[in-house]
Amino acid sequence: MIHQLITNLSGKRARECRRPFQIGTIMLALTTMFLGAACTNNLEARRTEGENNVTAQEVADNTVQLVGKTVTIRSQPVRKISPTTFTVSDQQFFGSEPILVVNATGSVAPLPENIDLQITGPVANLVVADIERQYGLDLDPTLLVEYENKPAIIAQSIALAPKPGEISSNPSAYYNKVIAVPAEVEKIVGQNSFTLDEDKLLGGQDLLVVNPNPKVPIRADERVVVTGVLRPLVIADIEREFGFNWDTGFKRQLEVEYKNRPVLIAQSVYPSALERR
Repeated sequence: MIHQLITNLSGKRARECRRPFQIGTIMLALTTMFLGAACTNNLEARRTEGENNVTAQEVADNTVQLVGKTVTIRSQPVRKISPTTFTVSDQQFFGSEPILVVNATGSVAPLPENIDLQITGPVANLVVADIERQYGLDLDPTLLVEYENKPAIIAQSIALAPKPGEISSNPSAYYNKVIAVPAEVEKIVGQNSFTLDEDKLLGGQDLLVVNPNPKVPIRADERVVVTGVLRPLVIADIEREFGFNWDTGFKRQLEVEYKNRPVLIAQSVYPSALERR
C-alpha cells in the first residue's frame, strides 16, 4: 500500500490523520492522481491536480499500479550504466534495490556529484526491446540484464535540483539553466515574488523567485518545488520581459536586498512533501 506523506498537520486533524508510514530521501510526486488521498496539507488542497508521494522502494513494490503513471523523483544518481541509463536509490531503506532511469529526453543528462537531479517520466516494467521500439532508443541489453522485468523510469525531462544555498554560493554554475529547487517558502516579497529558505547554518542565502504566471497563492512556510531558469537579477530586464509595472518603492527594496544576487524565474510551482534535510 502506498501511503501519502502528510505534512503541516496539527491539533485534531493531525490526530485523526496520523498513521504509520516510512519516509525515504527520494519522494515521488505523481502528476496524475491514481489513489484516493485521505489527508492533504493546505497547499495540496488548493491545487487542481492531486499529487501523491511515494518512496523508491514503493515504486519497486507497486510497479503494477504505477506502470504508465508519470512520476517526478529527486535523487542523486547512484551509478552510471551507459550514456543513456543510470540508477537512483532510496538510501534510507537498507537493502533497497536501485531503480533504473532510462534517458529518453534526446539530450545528454548531467550527472553531477553531490547534486540532486529531478527526473520526470512514466514508470515501466523494463523490457529492453519494447522500450527501444516505443522511444526510438538504442540500448545495450547486455548492460541491462539485471534490470530486465524490473521497474524503470523512462525520463522525459532531467533537471539539476540544487538547494537554495548551493545556488547562492555558486550561481554562475546554474545561470541560464532549467533547475528544480525544493525548499520552504521563507517570505512573500511581493505579488509575483517570494524567497526560498536556506539554513543559515550552512552559510547560504535565501533565493529570490519571480513567478510571472502564478496559478494559486503561495504562503510562507509551505514546502514547494520551483522549476524555472536562473539568471542574474536585472530589474529593468525582468519588468520589460514580463510586462511588470513595479512601483518605485518595491524596485528599491529589491535593489537593496537582492543586489548582485541571482533570481529564479519560475515556470511552475507545486507542492513538495520532502522533509527538510
